Amino acid sequence: MPDSAGPEYAFLKGHGTENDFVLLPDHDGSVHGDLSAERVRALCDRRAGIGGDGVLRVVRESDLWFMDYRNADGSVSEMCGNGIRVFARHLVEEGLVDPSQPIPIGTRDGVKTLLVDGDLITADLGEPTVLGESKVAVPGHAWVARHVDMGNPHAVAFVDSLDDAGNLLAAPEHDEATYPHGVNVEFVVRRGDRHVAMRVHERGSGETRSCGTGAGAVMVAAAVADGALSSDGGPPAEDVAYRVDVPGGTLTVTWTAGNRILLTGPAVVVARGVTDL
Repeated sequence: MPDSAGPEYAFLKGHGTENDFVLLPDHDGSVHGDLSAERVRALCDRRAGIGGDGVLRVVRESDLWFMDYRNADGSVSEMCGNGIRVFARHLVEEGLVDPSQPIPIGTRDGVKTLLVDGDLITADLGEPTVLGESKVAVPGHAWVARHVDMGNPHAVAFVDSLDDAGNLLAAPEHDEATYPHGVNVEFVVRRGDRHVAMRVHERGSGETRSCGTGAGAVMVAAAVADGALSSDGGPPAEDVAYRVDVPGGTLTVTWTAGNRILLTGPAVVVARGVTDL
């Protein structure tokens, strides 16, 4: 059962390429400091709650805004590429940051810097880690997948058709030794030169309409397969950008010569209100 009804508190609803979130303003940490998994599940419930792929608690820690991100099942996650852009949009709209300047935001994967350019927001996701290969499977299909760490784990599988992944109601099978804490699984097809499309099953949330760190992992896996790395196996010698289509829209991912992954896409806040969930 959800937490017992209590005092009303504010919430907002936002999304980045239809990867949607409940935002909880908690600037001094006094309202939701004890945010429970049960409460997160109630907020994210699409029939009995507000509905979302996760919850973003907006809290001030020292001199930095911190994104306390929880998956829809209540589990804690290190990072969320779409969520952090929605988080930044909220800060801008509330006048809490200067949109003409880089915006640093704390996460469990360290401080990320964001830039606002009108409707688009670019998040520096940091340095990718390209690891070995693993295997993922759904009923009737199995693939070799590229293991890419974007601060959270991803398994990227190139497939003949995105329909091959099925309905993704259940998490794809994966190598539990490689991913002891679970993994985000991306299924990818090529659409053209430096242009791919993906579906994703997010750890703790199920299939979502988009995944920002997943788009980053997909771009990295595609660029590695395309031979975009420098001759010594390091990052590309010059910036390389890919278009990544997701069910909820389009993202642009750039792998810089400085070995940073930049995720660019829209982020909007669509509703606000109060709840006692």
